[in-house]
Amino acid sequence: MTTPTISRDRIKTIAQREAAAFLAARPKSKELAEQTEQHYLFGVPLHWMADWGTPVPLFVERAQGAHFTCVDGHSYSDFCLGDTGAMFGHSPAAVAAKLAEKSTEGYTAMLPTAAAAVAGKALTERFGLPFWQLATTATDANRFVVRWARAITQRKKILVFNGCYHGTIDDVFVDLDPNNPDAPPTTRASLLGQVYDLTQYSDVVEFNDIDAVRAKLVSKEFACVLTEPALTNCGMVMPADGFLKQLRDACNETDTLLVFDETHTISAGYAGYTGLCDFLPDMIVAGKAIAGGLPCAVYGMSAEVAAKMRAAKEAAPPGHSGIGTTLSGNMITMSLLATNLTEVATKEAFEQIIAQQSKLSDGLRAVIARYNLPWNVTQLGARSEFQFCPESPKNGKEAEAAMDAELEQAVHLYLLNRGVMITPFHNMTLVCPDTSDADIEKFLTAFESCVKELII
Repeated sequence: MTTPTISRDRIKTIAQREAAAFLAARPKSKELAEQTEQHYLFGVPLHWMADWGTPVPLFVERAQGAHFTCVDGHSYSDFCLGDTGAMFGHSPAAVAAKLAEKSTEGYTAMLPTAAAAVAGKALTERFGLPFWQLATTATDANRFVVRWARAITQRKKILVFNGCYHGTIDDVFVDLDPNNPDAPPTTRASLLGQVYDLTQYSDVVEFNDIDAVRAKLVSKEFACVLTEPALTNCGMVMPADGFLKQLRDACNETDTLLVFDETHTISAGYAGYTGLCDFLPDMIVAGKAIAGGLPCAVYGMSAEVAAKMRAAKEAAPPGHSGIGTTLSGNMITMSLLATNLTEVATKEAFEQIIAQQSKLSDGLRAVIARYNLPWNVTQLGARSEFQFCPESPKNGKEAEAAMDAELEQAVHLYLLNRGVMITPFHNMTLVCPDTSDADIEKFLTAFESCVKELII
């Protein structure tokens, strides 16, 4: 069968038509956009909310389970789920009930509550690390972990992988030149207000390249390797067979800490991707979905690391450690974290969402095969992504090369106008416990219709 051609003109035509249809069907969103434009930079509370490629922002009225309704009354099957924050559904019943119960009992006192004991036990049982700390966002948790790693190792450098994302922590925004593999790393050009060269203390290699990792770590200058067990923000990149164990060994050999950021890869299973490994990292970070979509993040550490952290704190002069925020681990967050861990994000829930994602991923593969498109689908538990390349990328460079912003926007708008939302960047999809077979069929029907229109 001949590989079909998707012309740039066809992509533009569909994108323009879908943009016009979006605007015509959403007069209330348009009216609200005119109002918010007067008060918010870029017209939205957070400028990321303007990144969907829609003519005006889509204003949400309410969200429940796997669906949300916009202010114009249109209903959507949500496969973005707040970019993982609502991975267990919008307003999970048990979390919502606990929120209502605790709403009049105080929000923050900078003191622990009984829920802290429940949450700590649940985190240890789930991920295998004995000690934990709280943060408000995964960005904060990653920042704190890097600071702790440097403090206890007395090393200044960290190593990350090309295309990585660990929130907006400055240290990780270092890139390799896709056109010149021999060029030195650079600070990411898109960073605003960056005044010092990040490559002084941060280095970067390609994911799945264990030789490059070993070549860096042999200097014993690195406090930690910070990575997602599978890259998710540059287009999904899965670890090659044996790579993560080799990474663990390389860190052991050079006394370098290994940190897994499970904020997205928690979709892999009940204990995140860590649960699929036969070893533990030294530290784990998780956020976004960990408390049911409320602002909360956690970071855990081994007993050995915890002992070194205590020693470092005790040896430091009195004063601010640079680690922590006033609202970290507040009263209501701890209650919701404990509830989500014990009642919502259960083993049964993970079995269900992984099974539903497998249905969606298999359906996407079937459509791609039916039309002989040079695309593929990469699945990580409850998360998957269809990518514009024949095989799943092996590293950040390959993932970036497979991206097509114009095509993504056309597909995303097409789906959105037919009541299906996926993430605004790349083609990532996520399911929650409320995602039904009907939602999946709705997605696949719209996706196939879009493919038919794209092909000449």
